[in-house]
Amino acid sequence: MTSSIPSNKAPSNKVSWSTTLAFGAPAVGAGYMYLLLSLYVMKFSTDVLLIAPGVMGAIYSLSRIWDAISDPLVGYFSDRTSSRLGRRRTWILASCLPISLGFYMVFAPPMSFDTAALTWWMAVAIIFFYSAMTLFFVPHMALGAELTTDYHERSRLFGMRHLFYTIGSIISLATMYFLITEEFKPNGDVRGLAEDYALLAVVVMSVLVIYAVTQLRERPEFQNRVQGSPIKAFRDIWHNPHARLLIVVTFIEHVGSAAIAALTLYVTHYVVGAPTWAPFVILAYMVPSSLSVPLWLPLSRRYGKIRVWIFGMLLTGVSFGGMFFLPFLDTVEERLWLIMIMAAFAGLAAGCGGTIGPSVQGDVIDYDEHVTGERKEGSYFAAWNFVYKSALGIMLLMTGFALEFSGFVPNQEQTMEVQLVMVGLYGLFPLVCYVVGAILFSRFKLDEKAYQKIREDLDERALARSSESEFGSARA
Repeated sequence: MTSSIPSNKAPSNKVSWSTTLAFGAPAVGAGYMYLLLSLYVMKFSTDVLLIAPGVMGAIYSLSRIWDAISDPLVGYFSDRTSSRLGRRRTWILASCLPISLGFYMVFAPPMSFDTAALTWWMAVAIIFFYSAMTLFFVPHMALGAELTTDYHERSRLFGMRHLFYTIGSIISLATMYFLITEEFKPNGDVRGLAEDYALLAVVVMSVLVIYAVTQLRERPEFQNRVQGSPIKAFRDIWHNPHARLLIVVTFIEHVGSAAIAALTLYVTHYVVGAPTWAPFVILAYMVPSSLSVPLWLPLSRRYGKIRVWIFGMLLTGVSFGGMFFLPFLDTVEERLWLIMIMAAFAGLAAGCGGTIGPSVQGDVIDYDEHVTGERKEGSYFAAWNFVYKSALGIMLLMTGFALEFSGFVPNQEQTMEVQLVMVGLYGLFPLVCYVVGAILFSRFKLDEKAYQKIREDLDERALARSSESEFGSARA
């Protein structure tokens, strides 16, 4: 905040470590759940439940269509909510029960169901879970953008959230390892083990959400600052030039990365030839992703958030592009070395996106306040969340049908044609998407200098509102 604002009137933009911990804690559970849904459920459905990959792709795509309705509504009503807990924590707390039910349903389908019944069960469970997570994710990300308006402090806050999210993802790797190992045991009970892990996960997630809700506080000056209908809110987003460019870039990026999430287990199993190594490949990605957060923060201060993020996009594309050559290596050991090294570089780049991306999004929201006078964090993060899930749904649909039409047969050695389809979607396609996204994002103009001018004007407005309020109180 500018020095012209009295210190007793302006909330501090320095985020305490206790607030950072409370904000990041639920991300551990969210990271655990999302990684299992993104990386394992497709394989769990095709190889354990024996549901056709094309059908599973259609289910994921259908869930994204429903998100076109649920995400904007949650974001809009979160912005307009007024309660004792605040407009964000109310929704975060309300998400506990539906998240628990949806996640448990995904991993605990009834044993008596045949393939048709299992297909319907998984369709309902997956759609319900993603809808429930919207209740958490959109208000949670919006709250993060509200906790500070400092250009670089936002990066630190979201960087720590990314670290917590990655920790949850790493923990889920142990679950995947045990589940994959269970698949290859003569009398393995994958479904029973998955149900046990799901039950434990929903208990931990509920505890972390309740902890966050009780410890975090919301900024009162951001409350009741939204007017008009949901259509107006999202029209404002599209008319925001910075937001519009970011939406396009986000969609292109996530179309590329969605196939990575869907195919990691398939590539490790059917291309590399080492299925039990899948969690270690993902670990090679996750560890640099989390440990690199302290690296990206000073780099963003020195070179600017925009330049650093562009570099991260290019590094991600090149890292996954290198995996296209996996089928052409002769031995399992050579393929393992290549995928592990490329995964480590991709994870290093992911730490950049997870740290810088939400921080830039917060800056774009402040630009909207500068233009409209409203605080629509919920609507903005709903838009980005919808773009992410839409890209995921489209690519999962394409991936499912690509596998089916290329001749994929579960639990069998795959032909070179199938392997090339896998690594084409896993390597070359992300390379193209990230390069295109980086080129487009180079046109982004809301850098630190432009943001500081906006911030100074917003601070002056806040001081004027405070003075008017005090003058009105004195006259009364």
